Amino acid sequence: MPSSCKEIRAALAQCLQESECVMVQRHTAAECLREPLASTLPTKCQQLKKGYGECKRGMIDMRKRFRGNLPAGFKQIEHADKTGEGYQLYAGRSAFAGTRGETDGNEKEPQDWREAENERYRAQRAAEAAAGSTAGKS
Repeated sequence: MPSSCKEIRAALAQCLQESECVMVQRHTAAECLREPLASTLPTKCQQLKKGYGECKRGMIDMRKRFRGNLPAGFKQIEHADKTGEGYQLYAGRSAFAGTRGETDGNEKEPQDWREAENERYRAQRAAEAAAGSTAGKS
């Protein structure tokens, strides 16, 4: 369980190293995480900071003591950034990920499996009857 936050911690460290606070203004990463410099960080770094805090808090949450803390898959977050799919920074998949698509309520209902089987059976019988009638002519 202590390693469940290592991926998001590494992502936060990487984001801080690439931020203007560290690169241009030459502050340490620890200084950049404290106010008033924390508000100057890019939105992505602020989100990672919040997610890392929630991850660490989740490690001592008694409601999660059996299942453990869910690690944030930063690789999945980067993939979501590139593809444009929605994501939550922490706590698993997005509520809207993997949905079927948008609907307007006028979609055709899927065919009942029994009707599909009946149609398949009728088509098979018709094919057998056609094969039998051509075999009788030869």
